[in-house]
Amino acid sequence: MQDIQAILFDLDNTLLDRSVTFRRFTNAFLATHLPHLNETEELADRIIDLDQDGYTDKRLLFSQLLEELPWGQKPELYELMEFYKSEYVRNAVLMDQAIEVLGQLRAKYKTGMITNGQTLIQYGKIDQLQLGSHFDTIIVSEEAGVKKPDAKIFELAMNRLNVKPENCIFVGDHPVNDIEGAAAVGMNAVWIQVNQPWREDVKAKPLHTIRKLTELLEVL
Repeated sequence: MQDIQAILFDLDNTLLDRSVTFRRFTNAFLATHLPHLNETEELADRIIDLDQDGYTDKRLLFSQLLEELPWGQKPELYELMEFYKSEYVRNAVLMDQAIEVLGQLRAKYKTGMITNGQTLIQYGKIDQLQLGSHFDTIIVSEEAGVKKPDAKIFELAMNRLNVKPENCIFVGDHPVNDIEGAAAVGMNAVWIQVNQPWREDVKAKPLHTIRKLTELLEVL
């Protein structure tokens, strides 16, 4: 792939193992706020289901949990939000061999990250995982004022890296936000198949489909 100059990445479910991260957070949440319960596996599964792979607004999620869970002493919503901000970040886990893959790609290409989410949470995870030094630019949607799949956030990254869309590949897990968003600005994309199913209404086609980050080294 001689014309490729930059590889851009999503964060959650691409570099960060969100399934493991959120389950670890959920277990910490239940141990802290419902210590009187002996069996919490079903409750953990319920919380994970309500979270919808991170796409449920957290104020809505915790408001629902305040109504549903068998609290001993019921906390306030703001307390749960503060707990989330600190403990979710603390439980962040990388995808297998993410650092090794980034290291090898960074030796050949410019690298960037475009992630949707809150500035505090996303940068908190990036710092916790010590990912910052592996990228030439990092863009968080709240900070940028625009989010994927909007073309502007991809264009912002390309401007910072001084590359054209045909010289970029975007790697992400979400068919619309990542694959279709990248394709709309002229980028090729690699779909990492994790939790998000492919949607029939998505017309963009990924250059490659992978299940593990290490497979990137075979196709790039």
